[in-house]
Amino acid sequence: MRATRANSTHQPGGPLPPRGTGHAAPRPLRRIRLGGAWLVVSALLPVLGCYFMFAVLLPTDVRRYEEYVAAEPCPAHTAARQFEDCLREVAFTVDATEVHGGRNSRYTATLSGAPAGNGVLPFGDSGPLLELLRPGDRVTGTVWRGNVMAVAKDGVRQESSDEPRDEPQMTAAIGTFMGLLAAQLLGTGVLRLARPRSHETYGWRPYGRPLLIAMVITCLALGFPALLLGYPWWIVPPLAVAVVACTAWLLYRHRRPGPAQAV
Repeated sequence: MRATRANSTHQPGGPLPPRGTGHAAPRPLRRIRLGGAWLVVSALLPVLGCYFMFAVLLPTDVRRYEEYVAAEPCPAHTAARQFEDCLREVAFTVDATEVHGGRNSRYTATLSGAPAGNGVLPFGDSGPLLELLRPGDRVTGTVWRGNVMAVAKDGVRQESSDEPRDEPQMTAAIGTFMGLLAAQLLGTGVLRLARPRSHETYGWRPYGRPLLIAMVITCLALGFPALLLGYPWWIVPPLAVAVVACTAWLLYRHRRPGPAQAV
């Protein structure tokens, strides 16, 4: 009897190789390039966000705060108008208050009885005055450009959420994060388009996720101290970019294949 010998090579029409051999099928290059194109297009959103923060929101907030600080009291014995660049002290009646902390916090007071500024006034927290107010109380409000900047009663004063604040540092930190995110999406997308076979080197797990976490931590770690210590906002972007660039380089060197693996 003649023994037949099994063919160890896989013919085009032969059986599929057994599972669990440890050889994963490579991803099609077309899918990798499509993913890269999607990342490049997605980078437009944080680019627009970064532009809005630095070109619109930040200069508007800075200019509004400077104008508020420079505003002078309105001349006495003049009729109040809806929109005034001067600061006017007017009397309000408290119709209702809402003090609700927790996850969906809400701190408001409903005011009426004045020629301008009537309605629901938001606050950042409950103290020191809002928690003491009751319906029917009379308070003195500081009105600027039709909005109530603060209310006072019996020597206790509390600023509203509408009052301009000198806090451009956090706006710069958020805008810087959006710019860095756009750079990450754009760079990863271009690399996938140009070098699809080495996409795993710059993938989400080994490179993208650690870099994204580093960007969030860096922007927060620079924005909050600059705000608390009163440092100028323009020091946040260059420092954040320098730290993230250094982190990206270190991640690249750590994740880069060694000479033996690159062969």
